[in-house]
Amino acid sequence: MTLSPTPRTQLRRKRDRQADDVRVLHAVLDEALLCHLGLVDDDGAPLVLPTMHARVGDVVYVHGSSGAASLARDREVCLTVTLLDGLVLARSVFSHSANYRSAVVRGRARRVTDPDEHERALEAVVEHLTPGQWDHARRPDRREAAATAVLALDLAEASVKVRQGPPGDPELVEQGDHRWAGVIPVRTVLGTPEPCPALPADVPVPEHVARWSVARP
Repeated sequence: MTLSPTPRTQLRRKRDRQADDVRVLHAVLDEALLCHLGLVDDDGAPLVLPTMHARVGDVVYVHGSSGAASLARDREVCLTVTLLDGLVLARSVFSHSANYRSAVVRGRARRVTDPDEHERALEAVVEHLTPGQWDHARRPDRREAAATAVLALDLAEASVKVRQGPPGDPELVEQGDHRWAGVIPVRTVLGTPEPCPALPADVPVPEHVARWSVARP
């Protein structure tokens, strides 16, 4: 399935970096652990909120406090995620760049009010970030669920931008410029689980946590 760019999502520069495969969009959203939700608040000022998300099919869910006015109702939003894969060092400063994968989703976010969808969305966010924790930890009680707002955003209007590869000024080598250029890879890694100090020393790290932290380097 291909993405259909709209006037708001069609790239105006570097169009060769725009991906049109919806699977690339899904992969970027699924790998990212953090998103930024942009909106205009009730005072007319721009606001960008860092938060956690999860994709379920063609919908992405984000959560926050139900006391936040920014999440209290349906509204137009812009959700972005960026995965930085490398720093691109070129021969000229002008040609320096970065290898990355980014997604921008625009549309009207819907405040989730159905209790069943609300619970499924919270489960999706927990499992996206920490697989296995929904069944391991105590689930939200009624008060905690009421304190957590969830917004649902359809992926119908989205764009994906990807830059991979070496520096873009190889012609300078042919002109005799042999100063070093290349790519410095960038990776997000998880460290060794650190138990809560309040736990007895003999409580082991749960198998799903140990397995997940190793499998997601």
